[in-house]
Amino acid sequence: MLYYSTNHNAPEVSLSEAVIKGLAPDKGLYMPERNKPLPQEFFDHIEELSLQEIAYEVANCFFGEDIPAEDLKAIVYDTLQFDIPLVKVTDAIYALEVYHGPTAAFKDVGARFMARLLSYFVKKQGTDRDVHVLVATSGDTGSAVANGFLGVPGIKVCVLYPKGKVSLIQEKQFTTLGQNITALEVDGVFDDCQRLVKDAFMDEELNAKYFLTSANSINVARFLPQAFYYFYAYAQLKKERPGVRPVICVPSGNFGNICAGLFGYKMGLPVKRFIAANNANDIFFQYLQTGEYHPRASVQTLANAMDVGAPSNFARIVELFNHSHAAICEVVGGAAYQDGEINAALENCLNRFGYLLDPHGACGYMALQDHLEADEVGIFLETAHPAKFKDVVEAATDSEVEIPETLQRFMAGEKQSLPMTRKFADFKQFIQKHF
Repeated sequence: MLYYSTNHNAPEVSLSEAVIKGLAPDKGLYMPERNKPLPQEFFDHIEELSLQEIAYEVANCFFGEDIPAEDLKAIVYDTLQFDIPLVKVTDAIYALEVYHGPTAAFKDVGARFMARLLSYFVKKQGTDRDVHVLVATSGDTGSAVANGFLGVPGIKVCVLYPKGKVSLIQEKQFTTLGQNITALEVDGVFDDCQRLVKDAFMDEELNAKYFLTSANSINVARFLPQAFYYFYAYAQLKKERPGVRPVICVPSGNFGNICAGLFGYKMGLPVKRFIAANNANDIFFQYLQTGEYHPRASVQTLANAMDVGAPSNFARIVELFNHSHAAICEVVGGAAYQDGEINAALENCLNRFGYLLDPHGACGYMALQDHLEADEVGIFLETAHPAKFKDVVEAATDSEVEIPETLQRFMAGEKQSLPMTRKFADFKQFIQKHF
């Protein structure tokens, strides 16, 4: 299958080229040339399948033309070495816990898949050059990518994150690893980090000398695998409530996660509609209301992984719906919440239903509480373990949050990050000196 740029000013490329390049030369994002629908028989028996079996069938639609079946199956099964359970919160609302991977965040799925796929293509190419993976993070992407690529031969990772704007546990997960992982603490916001990464991909001098690629959700190998767990959520719900088409609410920042869900919808996933839940960075919510897209500088909130003022994957969503605002609004609704509301939701959900949210899941929970119709069933994505936001959650709920053993191991490490300005010239100089 070929992949084209959302800006339509670059040649179509193969899957391996799209994965290795990350960003198209015209600064667009790569999109698969078509969406393959899954057969009805798959959905008729989906509740009988395991997570890995479901994920392989979905992956085969995206990548099966380019990767032999046994190789693709090995990548999928090795990626998904953990469960993604659907947990009932209220009679009408379920949480899809996508945080049971090694870094306790949903991005483990896409990051682990991409690490394995990129390694597969690099080996096939037989290059003797190191591949340098550049990734901007507002929190969880950095830890998932760093841990997904940790120790992979021939691949070096550089994580850029905004100084003072990620939680301590998040920071520890990618600044303490060493080996082939370098962390840069940028004096700015997430959008500055993302801009530095994109500018590096567009710099002819750097790309002539270095093998650069991205592991943000701008890379097709990062965001597309996130479609796996939407199908698995439906499978689990079907076991309990056959015939129900759920409303799925996705806490959204850079919009790669909900974009993957919308790809699933286009492939036939029986979802009634989606809701994109924003925090105070409500650029997409405003777009839904007005039809006008106005990116702006992000502001810091309690749900820091959603602190994005210029979501990259907006371009993919409008492309998926042929640039029709009306078509998008038929499938996707929106909601936006301030920090005070997030705190109230954390307390409310625990006290009323005994379920502990993280600040991002709190936005999804509130959106379903506010927008579900009487006869609807909703699923929100609980995207990270609450312990990753221990101080915020404990302050809001007045209860202690236990830190899982996987996160405790990170906390014992020593921070090794390096300072970086928001100027591209400084970042370019760093690359030339250290790569």
